[in-house]
Amino acid sequence: MRAAFVDANASLAEVMRRLHRPDDLPVAIHEDPDITPEALPALLAGVQIAIDDHTHFPVDVVKRCPDLRHIVFLGTGARSYMDPEALEAECGVKVHIIKGYGDTAVAEMAFALMWGAARGLGLMHHAIKGGGWPRTDGMQLTGKTVGIIGFGGIGAEMARLCNGAGMKVLAWNRTPKSAPGVTFTDVDTLLAQSDVVSLHLLLNDETRGFLNAERLARMKPGALFVNTARGAIVDEAALTEAIRSGRIGAAGLDVFVEEPLPAGHPLTALDNVVLASHSAFRTPEATDNLIEASLVHCRRILRDGA
Repeated sequence: MRAAFVDANASLAEVMRRLHRPDDLPVAIHEDPDITPEALPALLAGVQIAIDDHTHFPVDVVKRCPDLRHIVFLGTGARSYMDPEALEAECGVKVHIIKGYGDTAVAEMAFALMWGAARGLGLMHHAIKGGGWPRTDGMQLTGKTVGIIGFGGIGAEMARLCNGAGMKVLAWNRTPKSAPGVTFTDVDTLLAQSDVVSLHLLLNDETRGFLNAERLARMKPGALFVNTARGAIVDEAALTEAIRSGRIGAAGLDVFVEEPLPAGHPLTALDNVVLASHSAFRTPEATDNLIEASLVHCRRILRDGA
């Protein structure tokens, strides 16, 4: 059995080489992060396991990869790049995702974006670089209420950080949960009472478009919005308009419907938005966890022979 890392950048390739054990199955590392789906059939000839960072795997392309049986996706957002159910049903290819590898890293980014949005750091940074000197009022977060939508590992870490900062923490999760220092409530109550709404849901068929225009309109006027989950969980046009109008006071965003964010995108013209480039999970610690988890998947597949 063979594996191939189809779209490694230099840093991920280095980590894979460092963590790969002599008794692991062979992993061919293809150092081209810009590989196109059309190149996959040639690359995956004789390969049973594809390790994928961000490359799309359309069903019609995978049908031309007869040896492929598994895709190990580096993260939780595989649905942004492929249809797992269709791949298994039509191609016999099982998609594996990796959870938990970067919970702390992503929560820390959400926490940073929250503070950056609260104090207008994006606006001040760019204005000062251009010779300006804006001095605007920000939101003091100590004593304020943060509403966490989705209480998995990342949401729980965000709650821990916000509790430590003296914030009141509300949360909603699709299945019942409890946690010290966290008040669980319904979505509408959370939106109405939170000074900050931080999104931490997985993207799937049930959560796509979850924060639609109607739900965004239920947010407390002037509240902050933070998204380190997936852009498609939110109605991006409605979000943009709510930020532009001031209905949402400011936002910190690491994820978008289309990535990279296109030049001239409406969000880039808004002063009350702090933007990041889908990098919340990128720390050395999280990267090591991620690549090690991908190798664990490969070892399990090799052991089980399926």
